Amino acid sequence: MPSREETDATNEPVENAEMADVDGEEEEEEGDWEAEIDPDKIQVLPGASEDGTAASFRILHEDHTLGNALRYMIMKNPSVEFCGYSIPHPSEAALNIRIQTYGEITAIEALEKGLDDLVGLCDTVESSYRTALEERDFATEEP
Repeated sequence: MPSREETDATNEPVENAEMADVDGEEEEEEGDWEAEIDPDKIQVLPGASEDGTAASFRILHEDHTLGNALRYMIMKNPSVEFCGYSIPHPSEAALNIRIQTYGEITAIEALEKGLDDLVGLCDTVESSYRTALEERDFATEEP
């Protein structure tokens, strides 16, 4: 019986694991890749204040996973008065986030700091996890 072709959220065909290495190239090891920066990933929405202390942003292809963590990291900044996020519609792959500051920094600077802090936190968690694995000599092979 032929296997059913899988599709992603846009109903585009997704390669099966059996088809993943069609051209003979080896897959890159985890951590050996450089993130590609998409200049359209984050958009400033209309309605930002003229002094830059309040703005709304749309982050494409993200959901509550990033939204809640990013909101938390931004709110830890004492220069930020308010930060909230919403998902416009469950079928829409976008996240809207609103940032208001006390005026010491701009909303864009607060967003950049929040993203940098979140990356730093993830790096710290990964490093601690890998160190714990090495110290306890856990098996790293899948069963």
